[in-house]
Amino acid sequence: MPSYNYYRRLGQTTLMNGLIAYYAKLGLTESELVLVIQLEAFFQRGNFFPSNEKIAANTNFSVNDVSLLVQSLLEKDCLTILQAKDQEGKISSSYSLDPLYDKLDQYLNDHVTIKPDSQEVKLQEDTLDNDPVNDLAREFEIEFGRYLTPIEREEVQDWLNLDHYSPDVVRLALREAVLSRAMSFKYVDRILLNWQRMNLKTSSEVQQYLERNR
Repeated sequence: MPSYNYYRRLGQTTLMNGLIAYYAKLGLTESELVLVIQLEAFFQRGNFFPSNEKIAANTNFSVNDVSLLVQSLLEKDCLTILQAKDQEGKISSSYSLDPLYDKLDQYLNDHVTIKPDSQEVKLQEDTLDNDPVNDLAREFEIEFGRYLTPIEREEVQDWLNLDHYSPDVVRLALREAVLSRAMSFKYVDRILLNWQRMNLKTSSEVQQYLERNR
């Protein structure tokens, strides 16, 4: 049976601990972090423009999922595509994660303090609050048993920022979907719309309605 040292011959990928610790603060989803890890693995092997098919082969993502995740990182200014022309005039493309690491540098500079002569890291007080979008997205991923797609994550964000549902009301809608074994965003959205039509705005109002109709 091959040993751990045998598998070490496949190589190792170096990733900054700061990115692992604070990727959510930079607005990345878990799926996007997996894509970043895959890109770094390819970069560190000398492949700076891996195909979506190659990335998908290393993950549980479909080729379409990878395409959506790449587009999401581009839109969030965490990834760029560079083009260069060689001596023969041929144009080659490459991905760059420099914008992401610039954002990480800025976040660490603004919010994280490392004490002198110590490895202790301290977050400033204003960073202790969790992002409700990230928190809700994780809860959906736990209940659904899979990563959310960029479109699904955007829907979570829209529920909070455009429709102005409270996070607790969305959680209650998710719970109702789980109890009904209807694990889909369309079902959760129908629940939220139904409560909105009944002018149920707070979690306590929703709870009272649910208790009356059990």
